[in-house]
Amino acid sequence: MENFITIDLLFRWLHVLFGITWIGLLYYFNFVQTEYFKEAEAGAKADAVKKLAPRALWWFRWGAMFTFLTGVVLLEVIRQAHGWDSYIIVGAVLGTLMFLNVWLIIWPNQKIVCGITPGDAAAAAPKAGLASRTNTLFSGPMLIGMMGSFHGTGAASYGMNSLPLGLWIALALIAALELNAIFGKTGPMTTVKGVIHCSIGLSVVILALLQFV
Repeated sequence: MENFITIDLLFRWLHVLFGITWIGLLYYFNFVQTEYFKEAEAGAKADAVKKLAPRALWWFRWGAMFTFLTGVVLLEVIRQAHGWDSYIIVGAVLGTLMFLNVWLIIWPNQKIVCGITPGDAAAAAPKAGLASRTNTLFSGPMLIGMMGSFHGTGAASYGMNSLPLGLWIALALIAALELNAIFGKTGPMTTVKGVIHCSIGLSVVILALLQFV
């Protein structure tokens, strides 16, 4: 039992530490760097794209990788100790999609934008940008999923054959938003205020679904 508690504490600490690195850089890209690039002179922007962005992207993608890996361990720890509830399922699904967006959409397209690999930078930038905005959108409800586990009326553990309706609706909404990240448009998330408001709104909707439906 003591060893179990030690492993739980260790991986929770690592999960939060790597998560701070990952999400901190996600917010930097969306709230700071992207807005700076809109105003920067061509020479300054080119220099930042070549020298600054690749360094930040290294920490960003590996922060995502190790947040995901420690999260997988924590999921098993939680399953053994308590079972999975609606909150942790939503948090895990959102975190996994965000991780996949980083490695399968954002990073491959940013390599083109930064000139690391050949390709059409003008086409790659919007694809990376939409996935990055979607990750910012997901970050709010993902945090609720992490923190809300085992609290409130939506926190009871369920078997796979008895998942509550609110959880199914939340997962369907998340799936639709992820499809938009792959095939759709930025929409109201074009601006910093827009993506922040959308993330808060999505957090409220998912919280309501998990608590009351």
